[in-house]
Amino acid sequence: MDFTDLATSRRGFLALGAAGAALASVGLPAVAARVATRAKIVIVGAGAAGTAMANRLVERLDGAQITVIDARAEHLYQPGLTLVAAGLKPASYTRSRTTDWLPQGVTLITQSATAIDPVAKTVDTSGGQTIAYDFLIVAPGLVLDHDAIEGFSLDMVGTNGIGALYAGPEYAARTWAAAQAFTENGGVGVFTRPATEMKCAGAPLKHAFLIDDIASRTVGAGKYKIEYAANNASLFGVPIVSEKVRMLFDERNIHANYSHVLKAVDAGRKVATFATPDGDTEMGYDYLHVIPPQRAPDVIRQSGLSWADRWTDQGWVEVDMKTLRHLRYPEVFALGDVAGVPKGKTAASVKWMVPVVEDHLVAALSDSEGTAEYDGYTSCPLITRVGRAMLIEFDYNNNLVPSFPGLIAPLEELWISWLMKEVALKATYNAMLRGKA
Repeated sequence: MDFTDLATSRRGFLALGAAGAALASVGLPAVAARVATRAKIVIVGAGAAGTAMANRLVERLDGAQITVIDARAEHLYQPGLTLVAAGLKPASYTRSRTTDWLPQGVTLITQSATAIDPVAKTVDTSGGQTIAYDFLIVAPGLVLDHDAIEGFSLDMVGTNGIGALYAGPEYAARTWAAAQAFTENGGVGVFTRPATEMKCAGAPLKHAFLIDDIASRTVGAGKYKIEYAANNASLFGVPIVSEKVRMLFDERNIHANYSHVLKAVDAGRKVATFATPDGDTEMGYDYLHVIPPQRAPDVIRQSGLSWADRWTDQGWVEVDMKTLRHLRYPEVFALGDVAGVPKGKTAASVKWMVPVVEDHLVAALSDSEGTAEYDGYTSCPLITRVGRAMLIEFDYNNNLVPSFPGLIAPLEELWISWLMKEVALKATYNAMLRGKA
C-alpha cells in the first residue's frame, strides 16, 4: 500500500484519527495554580527544550523575570532532517524563526552564553552582559565535533559522494544530492555513527534504510551495496530492537560492520578509515554518510556543571536522572541533549522532561518539594522504508512502553507509524514548543 492508498483508505483514516487523538491527549498539562514570585529564571538555549520550558513557566508564574539566552535566529525542526536527507521534504520544512515560538513575558537575549558561574549564579554573554539568576535551566543542545574526523570538513558535504545530515537543513539537502547520485548510479554506500552519545540514535539507521529502499527501486538490486558501521557490538541500544534491526538487515542484504568507528576520510581516494578493536581498517565508498562525535558546548564543559567521572570526553551536565536537577547546584536544571542521563537526546524525551523540571522548579518557588520523575522515556519512529516505520518507545530500563497498545505494535513495520512520523509528529512537536503537549 503506497501513500495514496493510505490516504484513500477508510480503515487507514480511522486508525490514523484514533492515533492522532491519542497522541494529542498524551501529556496534556493539567491546569495548575499560578505562583506569585519575583524570581530571576534564566534559560540557556531556545531550542525545543528551552522554548517549551519558557512557555510553560509563563503559564505557571506571576511576576517572574524569565530570560532566554540564544543567538540563533532560526529554530530547526530537527526530526525532519532525515526526511530532507532522503529527498522527501525540502530544507524549508525544518525552518522557522525562534521568535515565532517564544511567549510574551520573557526577555530574549540574542547573544551566546559564554560563561556560567554556578557559585556566583551568573551567566555571561557574547555581548558582554552578566545575567544573574535564582534558577538556571541549561538547554543549549550539543555540538557536532566534525573536526574529530580527520580529513573531513562540512564544505565537502554534497560533493564526491559525502553526506552529513545532522549538520542542518542545507547540509541535509546536500546530503540528499550525494545520496541521490548513489541511488541512481549504484556502488558502495557506507553509513556511520559515532562512539559518543548522540541525538536521535535511530537517525543513522533511518538514513541507511531509506537510501537502501530508494536505491532498490532506482538503480536496482545487484548494482549497489550497503555497509553499516556500528560503533559497538549492537545496532540499537535496546537489545530487542537491535535484534529486529539485525533481522531487517539480513532480509535486505545490508551488511553490518560492528565496532567500526569512523576516524578519517580520504575524499580523493574515496576511502574511509575506521578504528576497530583489531586496529584501523579502510573501506572504499561511493557514498559515505558521516556522523561526527557529539559533545556538550564549551560553555557547559568549562562551567563546572559536567559530570567528573563519566562521559568525561563529552561533558554532559551532572543531574539526577529522575528530577534532572543538578546534583551539586540545586538551583540548576538541565534539559534536552545536554542533560547527563543515560537516554533522552530526542524531541520526544524533551516532551516528558520539561514537565518534570517545571514541577520541581515551581515547587521550589513555593517552598515545597516536587514529585514528578522522568523515567527515561524516549521515542524513535524508526523508518525502515518509504511508507513504513516502527514506532519504538522505551525507558531507562529498555522496557518497550508503547503509547498505543493494541493499535501500533512497536516492532512491526507499519504504515501508521510512518504517518505518525510524516504527519502527526510535527504537529505534536509544535504543540510542545507552545507548552501545550
